[in-house]
Amino acid sequence: MKRADRDAAYVEFVLSRQTRLRRAAYAICGDWHRADDLLQTALTKLYVAWPRLERQGGEEAYVRRILLSSHLDDMRRASSRREIVSEDVDTEHASRTGAADDRDELIGALQRLPEMQRKVVVLRQVLDLSVEQTAAELGIATGTVKSHHSRGVARLHELLTDNLAKEAR
Repeated sequence: MKRADRDAAYVEFVLSRQTRLRRAAYAICGDWHRADDLLQTALTKLYVAWPRLERQGGEEAYVRRILLSSHLDDMRRASSRREIVSEDVDTEHASRTGAADDRDELIGALQRLPEMQRKVVVLRQVLDLSVEQTAAELGIATGTVKSHHSRGVARLHELLTDNLAKEAR
């Protein structure tokens, strides 16, 4: 395949999935600016690997894996830095449709979870990793993944139910 054709296929892939991948990056890190940086890193690495991946398929899974790995690398490098978690949802990038409101509410609830619960829930639910894969990525035991996942999902349910009750009043 010619380079121009490969580049066109890459651009088409990025344009078709950029918004969804950006949301996944935000769900992982909780900050739109960091999400943009993560996505840029992931798309750059994808471009380098594109000729190999395009023939094999699995491009989107590859990008999600890079997003997660890049975030974990950033967290390891900055382990002495405190993470700032905002309870406010950045609505600058979301339209005001019902689906966007639901998504904003979910992202806001995710950001209110403790860091490890949030990471486990995002890895398991958003990135669809197995318990074993999640444990390996985070360097924790599978039982710990199950515990954090259970508590995180329960807390999300609680937060989202409380919001529904408030809206009903």
